[in-house]
Amino acid sequence: MKAPRMRFWLPLGLMCWGLLGACASLPNVTALGDKLEPSATPTVKGTHGDLSDARTKALLAKRWSKGTLDLQSQASLEEAATGVPLIAGNKTTLLFDGPQTMTEMLKAINGAQNNINLETYIFDQDELGLKFADALIAKQQAGVTVNILYDSVGTIGVPAEFFKRMRDGGIKLIEFNPVNPAKVSGNDWKINNRDHRKVLIVDGKAAFTGGINISATYAKSSLFRSASKPTSKSDVGWRDTHIKVEGPAVQAFQWLFVRQWASQDKDDLREADYFPKPVIAGDKVVRVLGSDPGGQFEIYKAYALAFQEAKKSIHITSAYFVPDRQTVDALIAAARRGVDVKIVLPGVSDSGLVFYAGHAFYDDLLAAGVKIYQLKLAVLHAKTAVVDGNWSTVGSTNIDTRSFLHNSELNVIVMGDAFGTEMEKAFQEDMRDSNLITLEAWRHRPWANRMKEWAARFMDYWL
Repeated sequence: MKAPRMRFWLPLGLMCWGLLGACASLPNVTALGDKLEPSATPTVKGTHGDLSDARTKALLAKRWSKGTLDLQSQASLEEAATGVPLIAGNKTTLLFDGPQTMTEMLKAINGAQNNINLETYIFDQDELGLKFADALIAKQQAGVTVNILYDSVGTIGVPAEFFKRMRDGGIKLIEFNPVNPAKVSGNDWKINNRDHRKVLIVDGKAAFTGGINISATYAKSSLFRSASKPTSKSDVGWRDTHIKVEGPAVQAFQWLFVRQWASQDKDDLREADYFPKPVIAGDKVVRVLGSDPGGQFEIYKAYALAFQEAKKSIHITSAYFVPDRQTVDALIAAARRGVDVKIVLPGVSDSGLVFYAGHAFYDDLLAAGVKIYQLKLAVLHAKTAVVDGNWSTVGSTNIDTRSFLHNSELNVIVMGDAFGTEMEKAFQEDMRDSNLITLEAWRHRPWANRMKEWAARFMDYWL
C-alpha cells in the first residue's frame, strides 16, 4: 500500500464524501461471549461432510495447555458469532516478506492446470507486477482460465494499458467499485467501499492470503530472519506476512471470490473446475472469514471474542493500528486480568496520518500494562495475531475502523498450538527488531508529535 493511494488523498476525499451522509458504526461487542448461544460442539467440516461431535471433540482436544484458550469453547462461540464453520484437513504454510511469498505464488501460477483467480488491492505496473502479468498471460494462452479482480483505488495510478494488455491476452478482469461513477451502472456508486483483500487461488487446491500486494515494494526482504542487519531504510524491504492454505478450506476462499466477482454485476465467470473434489492435505483446522461493508462484521467479532476470552497472552502485529474504543477496552481489560498483551506496531510508516492517529490510545494501553513495540527500519505491513498460543489469524485486515466497516477483507483463523508456535516465533523475532515504548518515555514525547496526533485523530474514522 503506497501512501498517496491509501492513506493521504483517499481519507481526505472520502471524508468529504462521507459527510454528506451518516457515518456507519460498529456493532456492540462488549462481553460478546455472554450474548451468544453456542452449540455444545462446533461444526467442523471434513471432506465427507460435517464431523460427528465425538470426532470434533477429539480433533480439538488434541493439544492445548491448561489455563489457555479452550479451543472447543472458543470455536463454538466464534461459529455462533460469525456463522462460519471450521474446516479440517488442511496444510498451512507461513510466508514472510515479499521475496519468499512472491516465489511461492509464482510457482503456484506456473504450475496451474485449470484455473487461477486473483483478487488484489494493488497491482502495480513495475518490475514485479509485469512479472506476474507475464506469468498470468502465459497461463491463459496455455488454456488455463484466469480471472482478476482488482480494486479501483488501489490501482488508481496504474496505466490502463497495463490491464488492457492482460485483457488482450484473454484474461478476464473486473475493476472493483470504479472511482469513476460513469463506469458504474445505476445508482450503485459506493466509492467508500474498497476491496482490500489479497487472494490468489490456483486450481481450487491452493490459496494464498495475507498483507502482501503485487508491487515492487516487496522486492526486498525486511530485517526478519536476516543474517545481515542493514542500517539504512533504503536497503530494507517491507515486513509482511502471508499464508498458503491447501486442502478443503480452499473451497471457502473460492466461494468468497465467486461472491465478490458476482457483486460487481459484470461478466459471469467463465466455465472452469473451480471446486474440485476436496482432499485432505494436512492436519490443520481453520476458519476462513470474509467480511464486507454492510455485512455481519465476522472478522471484527472474531477478534473481539479472542481478546475477551484470552487467558494467557495476546500478541498482535498490526500495520495500521487505529482501534475503536471497544477494541482498546478489550485489550486493557485483558492486561488487567493478567494476560500478557504485547503489540508490535510501525516505527516507520508509509502513512503519516495513520501513524499519528494510531498513537491516540498509547497512553491508555501503556498505563494498563499493555506492552507496545515499534519495528525499526522496515515499514511494517503485516496483519497477524496469536492468542494463548493456539488461536492464530493471518489476513488483510488492519485493526482500524476502515477495515472493519468499509473494506472487503479476508482472514484465516488457524486453531491449535503447532501453528501457534510458528506464529509466536515470528512475533518474538519482530520484538527483537523493535524498540519498547515505555509509559515514562511516551509521556515525554515532543510536543510537535502531540500536535500531529491531535490533528490526525479527527480523521481516525476515515483512515
